[in-house]
Order: sequence, then structure tokens, then C-alpha cells
Amino acid sequence: MYHILLCDDEKDIVTALEIYLRSEDYKIFKAYDGAEALEIIKKEEIHLVLMDIMMPKMDGIQAMVKLREISNVPVILLTAKSEDMDKVLGLTVGADDYITKPFNPVELQARVKSQLRRYMQLGSGKQQKEGYVLGGIELNAQTGEVKLDGEPISLTRIEYHVLLFLMQHPGQSFSPKEIYENVWKDRPYGEENTVAVHIRHLREKLEYDPANPRYLKAEWGRGYKLEGK
Repeated sequence: MYHILLCDDEKDIVTALEIYLRSEDYKIFKAYDGAEALEIIKKEEIHLVLMDIMMPKMDGIQAMVKLREISNVPVILLTAKSEDMDKVLGLTVGADDYITKPFNPVELQARVKSQLRRYMQLGSGKQQKEGYVLGGIELNAQTGEVKLDGEPISLTRIEYHVLLFLMQHPGQSFSPKEIYENVWKDRPYGEENTVAVHIRHLREKLEYDPANPRYLKAEWGRGYKLEGK
């Protein structure tokens, strides 16, 4: 049984989320601010977090920063349509995905299943090959370590899996939709901007000059590819 933590300062929303997910036989934990959520994560085995951005005491962004110091559990942010900058910031500090209020129950369930599946399968670190090398980029699939020109770089879990996917297909272009389907293991629900945000931050970490990338390149009308010598 998977353990899911629901965190929102509006109790009605927490109740609605619990109703949407109850049919899947998840064990539900509840929190009403970021600090309370962190305390639960420290004490309980949690497999996924659904967390609002705008909360009192400790908001979702602050909680994300603290959470990533102690856990790699997947996090789906709950956002309002007007919180575009907060969505980007949330992805930057380690959130895995976001879903916009009001929720479509079918979409919510699909995103939760996708994150749980990827966390339990890809998150286990089981890879067929030990490592990949492309130019100055080295990725060790056994340890999860990534180096650029011999120096370790720190990636979020999503950034790591996007890089891993592209390194497994060097020189091949993939649209944001294809990247989402292969990394998130789900079909996108009009959220291809999520991929663009992760690509941009991945490029900032891999490229000395992100405006003129030598590795992570965009092909007009086709998508993104990883190449290098």
C-alpha cells in the first residue's frame, strides 16, 4: 500500500483530494501547512506528497527546500492558475510536477499513479548499463552521480531522469510531449511547459554558456536533443 501525504491549509481541499484518491486504496496522511508536512515526512514512510504552494506558517516552496534536504520523495505541487512564477520556482527547487486547481479527478489520479510508478521503478536506480558518457558529461546509472568535465554536479531527480533518457538516445530529437511520456511514463495533459522548465534548468547546469549550448540543443519544430564530442 502506498502512503500519500496531502498538504493544504484549506481542509475542504484536503478532504476532496482524499475522496478522489480513496478508491485507489492509498493510506492517506494529512497536513495543513509546510512545517506539519515535514514533521510527518520525518516520522512516516511517505511515497508521494501533494502540497499546496500558498500556505501559512511555511508555504509549499519553503517546505520543498527543507524536504529535499531529507527526502527524495516525489512532490506534486497544487497551484492556482495565477501562480505561474511559483510553479517555475517549485520545479527549480525540486518539485516533480504540478497540477492546477480546480482539479480534474481523472488527471489527478493519473499524475499520482505516474509519479508513484516512476519513483518505485526508475527511482530504484536499476539500470541496464552502468554509465553513459557524452563529451564532458558522465552519468553513472548505478550511483546516480553526474559529472561535467570531471566535476560533480547536483541535479534534481527529474533533471537526472531527463538527462538519462537523452543520454540513452544521443543525437536523437524528442518533442516535449515525447520526453514527458518517456520520463514521467504518462501522457501529458497540456503541461508540456513542465518539460521546458526542467530542460532550461538542466541546460544551466550542463552548459558554460546556456545561450549557446554545446550539449543540450533545441531543434526548431522538433524538440530537444543531446549531442557532443
